[in-house]
Amino acid sequence: MSNKTTKLIVAIDGPSASGKSTVSREVAQVLKIVYVDSGALYRGMTWKAVREGVDVKDPEAVIAMMNDTNWEFFIEDLVLRFTIDGEDPTDHLRSEPVRERVADIAVIPEVRVFMVERLRETAEFGELVMEGRDIGSVVFPDATFKYYLDADPEERARRRHKELVAAEGKGDVKQVLSSLQRRDTIDSTRKTAPLQISLGAKVINTTKMTIEEVVSRIAEEVNAYRARP
Repeated sequence: MSNKTTKLIVAIDGPSASGKSTVSREVAQVLKIVYVDSGALYRGMTWKAVREGVDVKDPEAVIAMMNDTNWEFFIEDLVLRFTIDGEDPTDHLRSEPVRERVADIAVIPEVRVFMVERLRETAEFGELVMEGRDIGSVVFPDATFKYYLDADPEERARRRHKELVAAEGKGDVKQVLSSLQRRDTIDSTRKTAPLQISLGAKVINTTKMTIEEVVSRIAEEVNAYRARP
């Protein structure tokens, strides 16, 4: 861990549906600091590609589009928000076209370099809880706290299926599991910033834990650190 002269950053990594988004958001609320969903930026880029009819499997086309975009970041209720070319993509970031293509966008090295730069810039907003797949390993390797959340694949599929049913009224568990496994393979085998447990990260298996238990553990550890002289 860094000493207290360093800005407090809590990095929470892990695969899809490991619980990191909900946990990170609630930890930020408890600590009263800014929450950053790094995946939202990648989904935003994917949304832009889909909207512009850009083939996400064509890196050169994606990079050309990316270099022509203008991103603006702001904080709303202690959550990082953004616009791309003046448009707010928030309502479309979890749509199926974006979900099924974001891994292809995220695997492009130039996209990852672009996103890491943008994510590091968010430290200007103050103390952060940032979640993603390479936060502790690449974006903020010297983060004050680093966690890696994981869960059994079947449990992750069940959670994601539940989310989809709640949001869209439909979802197939087997299809969800297949999609998660595909994303895991892409994330863990990509050449640039693969999904991995970063050096010094605490691993928390959330399979049999409630969200409240995970949030409480992390918040207690951070608050204990804050309370030190």
